Amino acid sequence: MSMLARRVQMDLIKAIDRDDLVLPTLPEVALNIRKAAENPEISVSHLSKVIGRDTALSARLIKVVNSPMLRATREVTDLHTAITRLGVNYSSNLAIGLVMEQIFHARSEVVEQKMRDVWRQSLEVAGICYTLCRRHTSLKPDQAALGGLVHQIGVLPILSYAEENNELLSDPISLNHVIESIHPLIGDKLLAGWEFPEMLLKVPGQYQDFSRESKNIDYIDLVQIATVFMQQDIDKLNALPAFKHLGLDAGDAKFEQQLNDARGMFI
Repeated sequence: MSMLARRVQMDLIKAIDRDDLVLPTLPEVALNIRKAAENPEISVSHLSKVIGRDTALSARLIKVVNSPMLRATREVTDLHTAITRLGVNYSSNLAIGLVMEQIFHARSEVVEQKMRDVWRQSLEVAGICYTLCRRHTSLKPDQAALGGLVHQIGVLPILSYAEENNELLSDPISLNHVIESIHPLIGDKLLAGWEFPEMLLKVPGQYQDFSRESKNIDYIDLVQIATVFMQQDIDKLNALPAFKHLGLDAGDAKFEQQLNDARGMFI
């Protein structure tokens, strides 16, 4: 690791410890959706109203319901039907995940492009997590997708820091080193600050621990499998304790096709 990467890393860790690092806040629409969904009596109409205030988000949810993974007999064209089809909890979790896109924005073109790449990758991982979860586990697919959408969320504050620091921005190798080593720590901190569900809190910090063995498959396992699948390394995937849990063969063409199709589910 270069001197620059080491110095920035120490600066960032100090800032995290002192709570000096400016962390992004959850978009307002996400907070409103969460608040609405906390009411056990919430109606589909009320949630439609809350989500419907964000037209881009509404369009995304309708698109997800019509995706090949979920497609019903008749195409869904309105938000009320989409939420009815998915269910209130399910819709609110997916909406909270998809609205994260609003914080993946930067002033400089270089950082903006990097953020877009991270977000696209997160969308693909979320699609794989969703499909793996739905077909091969009894966990909740909406939570699995949410885990995929936020697994790299800790990259954002590092990129914002880099935007203020030309030295780091003009040294992509050092920047990547810093991202790789620090984003899990920041990601866990962000999700805790956003009061994410318990089972997703440690996704950023643990999905890269390839020796991790859970007694029963969990959401961290699914994110790990999805990120390794994206690397297209069959041997690495087959060697993962989490993947062995599922009893699947990474070299199975049908399985591979299934997951490759899933990558486009949220895009």
